[in-house]
Amino acid sequence: MPLTSVTSGMGFAVVPDVYCFCDQIVNIVFIGNPRESNEFVLIDAGMPGSDEVIVSEAKKRFGENCKPLGIVLTHGHFDHVGALYNLLNEWDTPVYAHPLEKPYLTGKSDYPPPNPKAEGLVAKMSPLFPRHSIDISSRLTLLSDDGIIPCLPNWRYIHTPGHTPGHISLFREIDRVLIAGDAITTVEQESLYDVMTQKQEMHGPPAYFTLDWEAAEKSVKKIKSLHPQVAISGHGLPMTGDELQNNLNILADNFIHTEVPENIKQSGDITLF
Repeated sequence: MPLTSVTSGMGFAVVPDVYCFCDQIVNIVFIGNPRESNEFVLIDAGMPGSDEVIVSEAKKRFGENCKPLGIVLTHGHFDHVGALYNLLNEWDTPVYAHPLEKPYLTGKSDYPPPNPKAEGLVAKMSPLFPRHSIDISSRLTLLSDDGIIPCLPNWRYIHTPGHTPGHISLFREIDRVLIAGDAITTVEQESLYDVMTQKQEMHGPPAYFTLDWEAAEKSVKKIKSLHPQVAISGHGLPMTGDELQNNLNILADNFIHTEVPENIKQSGDITLF
């Protein structure tokens, strides 16, 4: 991919047991406290070809003999599952995802074509991006509808569809940490310049791959209602505190006006492009 941000290869602990790592243009998250255990849970699986970088980062943080308890997918787009096959060859671990994401993770369905008419150079490039399904049937465990994540007892998942049907975000009530996936972004993902420089500003999901804008708006409002204090999105730098709350309020109040591509609004159908 000819897209790399200035933060690629950088990682830092957002809170002591939640570590955000930028893989080219996408964030993956390691959950686990290295002072307590060499076990961790990985959220999403990065860009294609990034498995060695991800394994190296895991070992750097948790030790040479580190062991993942599971991999949780926010959704199945190529930049969130790109290294998954090779990671599963390295690590014998289950993969957890929402049932509505199953067709894209079992080789049954490809994602619909992107919307290159969305504003921004990255959107114009989107027809070049992979959208095929993968098949991890032998490792896939579908999440139940109670919000429980088996490998993360202190967390729950929130169904946040719109970007994809089975998109989820993760939330920990005790410190109000949110891992949002692509339900929100903290960079204008359609802008090549902003992606490369990581200029921070809150937006909805990447417009070129979002399927259902009505559901996406409801998901943003659902996230707002959680009152998170820390948010790690799939793209962009983490956001915290009052800045996070203020930006969520603005995004939720203006979502249809600021986030939905003009060609979708003009078509009169914001459900599917």
